[in-house]
Amino acid sequence: MRIALGVEYDGGDFCGWQMQDGVRTVQGCVERALSKVADHEVRVICAGRTDTGVHGLGQVIHFDTEAERSMRSWVLGGNANLPRDISLLWAATVDEEFHARFSARSRRYRYVILNRWVRPGLQRGRVSWVHAPLDVESMRAATQYLIGEHDFSSYRALACQAKSPVRQVYSLKVDRAGEYVYLDVHANAFLHHMVRNIAGVLIAIGKGERSPEWAREVLELRDRTQGGMTAPPDGLYFIHVEYPERFMLPEQVRLPQF
Repeated sequence: MRIALGVEYDGGDFCGWQMQDGVRTVQGCVERALSKVADHEVRVICAGRTDTGVHGLGQVIHFDTEAERSMRSWVLGGNANLPRDISLLWAATVDEEFHARFSARSRRYRYVILNRWVRPGLQRGRVSWVHAPLDVESMRAATQYLIGEHDFSSYRALACQAKSPVRQVYSLKVDRAGEYVYLDVHANAFLHHMVRNIAGVLIAIGKGERSPEWAREVLELRDRTQGGMTAPPDGLYFIHVEYPERFMLPEQVRLPQF
């Protein structure tokens, strides 16, 4: 039996999603919890690996098991064995053709910026902080150059292991609500640090350090060393994965709002 699960987590105290020896990871905690429920070793596949400090609201995973449990038991049993900063949201049976990563049609991220002159207290680690005033209209003008299918070499980490730097960005939106600026990115897939590097370029433009056209210039260089800063992981949320309707998985998009 193949089981799909929805997962949310606060990434602040994890060294990212992927299992690593000697450090605390989301995958490691989830696999240990599900292994206790299944009464056998469980290995999970996720829709998208997140970095240290990045949060997940709409992560999707799958695993195979011969254990017979109700979907409610997978969720409640898993949560009973998970730390407080991870929660399983739902469970569903899927056919063997389902793959959390390769069956995904698209993914969505939200980057949250607290834009005020004093640093955050209660929201430390949950938002990125920019003290200089941001011009949202300039940031919006820059987004037009990044929408569509492009070679995003300048917007990926130097250590990115993806075979191709080409990605399709369906939408890139910038909105302000009081002291908060929200960057919403929807794409078929993402490169390592791609969202954080896009955020870094847009922040520089919003601060007036660069013109909106700089987003296009960086893209055309196809050279990460010529790009902008990598924005911090604080404030980055993996919010949604889209799958074909035939898998009948929950499609709710949950947005972090402050």
